[in-house]
Amino acid sequence: MSTSIHLEAARLVLAQRWAAVATGGANGPLASMIAYAPEPNLSGLIILVSQLAQHTRDMLATPRVSLAVTAPDTGEGDPQLLPRASLQGTVAEIARDSDSFATAAATYVKRFPQSAMRFELADFVLLRLVVDEVRFVGGFARATSFSGEELRRAADQLQ
Repeated sequence: MSTSIHLEAARLVLAQRWAAVATGGANGPLASMIAYAPEPNLSGLIILVSQLAQHTRDMLATPRVSLAVTAPDTGEGDPQLLPRASLQGTVAEIARDSDSFATAAATYVKRFPQSAMRFELADFVLLRLVVDEVRFVGGFARATSFSGEELRRAADQLQ
């Protein structure tokens, strides 16, 4: 059974769709913003990105990344109390000719209907991020680290 903080983290990742991705590359670290679509039970996060972007080239060359997801900042209160999760994991390209491409693409388009046309562009690649570790901060004095498997179990309880 997942703890309340595991459930909070899973809710946050499932609810949001825009996050900062940190990549490592030849020119040093890079942080960029990307959209993501969660697969069922957070088994992976699907990302559609252009190979023209440096962060995509970095992810393809060095697949260990970190994704930072946060609750929206309304401009009120202390932003350091906003729930947030740093997800560390590995990305892998989903080949267009693979068995899983159609399912992953449908997951992404369901979340982002406007993205369908990007699948026709040759420079766009579909990636799956599998989370290994989570660092979750749920507010003041509410921080913990746990495994990607614990995040997936919590998401399974929510769905």
